[in-house]
Amino acid sequence: MGNIYVISDTHFNHKNIIEYCNRPFKTVESMNEALINNWNSVVKPEDTIICLGDFALANKDETVALGQKLNGHKILILGNHDHLTRSAYEEAGFENIIGEQVIFDFEKYGRIQFSHHRVPDENSHYINLYGHQHDKPTDDEHHRCVSVEMINYTPILLEEAIKGLTPPEE
Repeated sequence: MGNIYVISDTHFNHKNIIEYCNRPFKTVESMNEALINNWNSVVKPEDTIICLGDFALANKDETVALGQKLNGHKILILGNHDHLTRSAYEEAGFENIIGEQVIFDFEKYGRIQFSHHRVPDENSHYINLYGHQHDKPTDDEHHRCVSVEMINYTPILLEEAIKGLTPPEE
């Protein structure tokens, strides 16, 4: 088994996200190319990558083509812009498609809650990695935003993403 990476809110093919989040790209094509190159520069075919939603704002064929260019065993936590069918995301190379949030139990890291939206404090009993908030995160010692704007448009190792975080006391 390879490394585990996380990323959120790639928003492939979403022209307006460049302006909304002041992304450093002039065109959607240059953004897509940079995101693909950054992804494949760190994620190897044997690695696992957990995408915390809003993968692409594109039709099925475009989404499939984008996903097939990306390395790794891909897991998708559905975001508010992920509206294609389960089979479309599977064709794009996602091996597992999960609803808004999931808890994974890692032998090395313990339980981690992955979600598209930040899990409210009263519902959070584990470290929470989330997306959706792009360049305006509400991080604290239990929650960290892994939207591309916060991680230099490049997937981040899970152990780096959780560094310094602690689970809330129950």
